[in-house]
Amino acid sequence: MTLRPLRRGPGGLPALLAGTLLLAGAPALRANTLYTLESFCSLDGTDAVPCRIEAVNEREITEYRHRIGAQEVRFRVADEPHTRVELWDGAAKQWRSARNATAYFALNALCLDGTSFCAINPNYLNSVRQSLGRAANGRSVMAVRFGQDGRINASCYDAGCPGGDQPAP
Repeated sequence: MTLRPLRRGPGGLPALLAGTLLLAGAPALRANTLYTLESFCSLDGTDAVPCRIEAVNEREITEYRHRIGAQEVRFRVADEPHTRVELWDGAAKQWRSARNATAYFALNALCLDGTSFCAINPNYLNSVRQSLGRAANGRSVMAVRFGQDGRINASCYDAGCPGGDQPAP
């Protein structure tokens, strides 16, 4: 994965991105809004723009809804029966497995499928850091690749990741 330097969005705000993929927390019995966050998101490597992130627990799955102007991007994270990240395909009206996810801890940013979607979400990344414990100490990048069935095929940290010696997007 090739990483590009951060670009600044409107008002000189950094074009930072968001989230990551392993999630800590107990499953809810019904839909429960965990938090709403005003942040910044980017689509297809474009400049980051303001967006609203809403995290909702539904049973053993947490869904993240991103409102970017009139557009909505949704992804969900599940731990059972295995950890997986799925993106909502509005055209097909179904969930599909993400190909990869990269967390940029120093930026509080998560990108899915390269830079097709990126968002800044310190709440989510703090949960990931807590879940990973000492494995995340001092790390700046964590990347995960998923198979077609959604299961994790490979994961890496920092310079161990392809392009790991390059700056964040």
